[in-house]
Amino acid sequence: MEKTKLLLDVNEKPEIKKWIILALQHVFAMFGATILVPILVNSAAGETVLTIPVALVTSGIGTLIYIACTRGKSPVYLGSSFAFIAPLAAAYLKGGVSGAMTGVMAVGLIYIIFALIIKFAGKNWIDKLLPPIVIGPMIMIIGLGLAPSAISQIGLGGTEEIDWRGVFVALVTFLTTAIVMVRGKGFIKIIPFLIGICTGYIVSIILGLVDFGPVIEASFFSMPSFMIPFLSYTPSFSALLTIAPIALVTMAEHIGDHTALGTIIGKDLLKNPGLDKTLMGDGIATFVAGLLGGPANTTYGENTSVVGMTKVASVWVIGLAAIFAICLGFLGKFTAIVSTIPNPVLGGVSLLLYGFIAVNGLKVLIQNQIDFGKSKNVIVASTMLVLGLGGAAISIVSGDLSVTISGMSLAAIIGILLNLFIPEDRVDEDVELK
Repeated sequence: MEKTKLLLDVNEKPEIKKWIILALQHVFAMFGATILVPILVNSAAGETVLTIPVALVTSGIGTLIYIACTRGKSPVYLGSSFAFIAPLAAAYLKGGVSGAMTGVMAVGLIYIIFALIIKFAGKNWIDKLLPPIVIGPMIMIIGLGLAPSAISQIGLGGTEEIDWRGVFVALVTFLTTAIVMVRGKGFIKIIPFLIGICTGYIVSIILGLVDFGPVIEASFFSMPSFMIPFLSYTPSFSALLTIAPIALVTMAEHIGDHTALGTIIGKDLLKNPGLDKTLMGDGIATFVAGLLGGPANTTYGENTSVVGMTKVASVWVIGLAAIFAICLGFLGKFTAIVSTIPNPVLGGVSLLLYGFIAVNGLKVLIQNQIDFGKSKNVIVASTMLVLGLGGAAISIVSGDLSVTISGMSLAAIIGILLNLFIPEDRVDEDVELK
């Protein structure tokens, strides 16, 4: 990736009209993914765990926190993380809202702790703890583990009669998203999921699958349903290990996104402002998100693409986009419309999205030229995949305290341990090739 010749550098402020237009582009880029996370978490859990207004508000607040922590030196937007969809649903089923939100806050604290360690000890140890052979399978598990949810949303789970209207809507949504990803140009190519959702929603309205009752009843302005610890719930650590280990994967994503953005704007963001400051910003933002009842944050590649496309790396633009996102969270009619999106639309998008996540894990292995001729690599990857996709779980009970490590979290922990303690393949130098 070559450096982009920027029209506006990191600290330059654009003219007011351009400022608003550029900020709106970032809002459109982050919107589809950010609202999908609470929708998909709720679908996976079968209950309301997260709300769209809170996700939007915490996304905006988190981005402003990040800008402050990095002293306005890094034009990154933070949005809801897809990596935590299944862990949040599992944490909710085990410990309710208190278990899920305590887990999100814990993820933020893990980021902060790692940021402090990096500040004093450097970052070389991260490559040993989280090499590609661990990160790749972990990302694959995140995507493939959610596959049954997408099939269920489409209505092809086999447990009920097929509604062909829903299947048609899912197909239209899927094809629209896929075509935009392949054939789209410019800004359109950056927002395929948003375009797919809008197209599927219009078709759903035509086929009578949308109930506008919630929109009619909603007020134009409303307060998001924030979940505050000790006011809305008592923090619970019962599901902590279901969520916390996923922080290791998203930290690797954090490093990758900052490296990509740094290449685009011609600055080494891991040195200035520094990985400790970027990770600290991400950590505090995620902790605050959990504190308010929102999902964990992550750096958004969509917004990095907007920087590359517009050639504007201004944090002023990112900051205004964050303010717009906060404002959207208070528009009751708007969020009510989003809540009426039918399951088949989400299923059509998820069919592509979850596979896309899984393939990204495969790309990590390919790009880093992982040699599966080596037994150690085969052992680490295969063990992680079976544990993560097989539903393995370990429960630790001590008195009234019960802690369960399952699925993706268990796979991450075991993968790290196997990679650290299994010796490298033995090379028999006495054997000559003929």
